[in-house]
Amino acid sequence: MSRPLQWHALATLAGKEFRDRLRNRWVLAVALVFTAFSLAITYFGSAAQGVVGPRSIELTIASLVSLVIYLIPLIALLLGFDAIVGERERGSLDLLLAHPLTRLELLLGKYLGLAAALSLSTLIGFALVGVLLWQRFGQAGLYHYSGFVLSSVLLGLAFLSLALLISVLARDRTRASGLAISLWFVLVLVFDLALMGLLVASQGQLGGLGGEALAYALLLNPADLFRILNVFALDDVRRLYGLAAVVPPSLGQPWLLASAMLGWILAPLALASWRFKP
Repeated sequence: MSRPLQWHALATLAGKEFRDRLRNRWVLAVALVFTAFSLAITYFGSAAQGVVGPRSIELTIASLVSLVIYLIPLIALLLGFDAIVGERERGSLDLLLAHPLTRLELLLGKYLGLAAALSLSTLIGFALVGVLLWQRFGQAGLYHYSGFVLSSVLLGLAFLSLALLISVLARDRTRASGLAISLWFVLVLVFDLALMGLLVASQGQLGGLGGEALAYALLLNPADLFRILNVFALDDVRRLYGLAAVVPPSLGQPWLLASAMLGWILAPLALASWRFKP
């Protein structure tokens, strides 16, 4: 029988991973990237219409959604793809496991430490835009923006889980990095464009598949889950993306989307834990 989780050991490993990211200024670098891009989009996203600064909270979130979908999954995958395979290549994995530490505790400790670093950098990176939106639109704007930031953190955690799974499955760092980039390309670019194109082109009526059934396939991609979480929160954003007529309202149920996103966080971790067993 496996022994219960030792929370002290898990917290110690998570703290070490988090401090390492602070020490090598990874958190600061990512926070600065988020801050720079989010400010540029917020201020100059409407420059083509002769307007500088946020025109509305809806349009600002719509612009930031596109930034997050491309940037956060890539950062999360690059952050975690070598968490396990890197230790194996450096020969330090056996040394870590020689301590009173189970493989599950090692995996969860690394994940929690990396998740804390990723979440902190995301929150810091979007904080300044939040202050500006609060000054411009008041509490109502800050409420919607807070939901957007929270969903951005959840998206990062989902792709970080996938990165840990890749790190467990890959034989070396080169293959792990290739798998991470390939997964980003498929989930963020190929899957999204193909499925959205089919939905919009068919106006929700794609032959025998049925538009509603095809729309529910969006749950198979955490990037699309993030999009739906923000698209269905605001009517103007939904119209902007052109999905009001092709995605069924039932798909926008908060409990369904939250459950699906939680599944994308937990399922890859569970599979990684199973595969990481001796």
